[in-house]
Amino acid sequence: MREMDFKMEREGLIKEGDTITVTEGKLSNAYYYTIDPSLAMSPNIPFPERLKSQEGKVIQIEENSRGFYVRVEFDE
Repeated sequence: MREMDFKMEREGLIKEGDTITVTEGKLSNAYYYTIDPSLAMSPNIPFPERLKSQEGKVIQIEENSRGFYVRVEFDE
């Protein structure tokens, strides 16, 4: 299993236990992932750490002073 955090701007868009899909974007030196349909975004991920799965399960949503963070578990 692999866990990844995503930044979400507003609460209530997804909830713990939801199954989500991600879309991969490519930069010149990294990948990034967006929870469909544009609900939350990952930080930049180095090429060697590219996701192999495009479907995951939300295991935690946390709010702090910088916003909402969604932890997703992928079956890898």
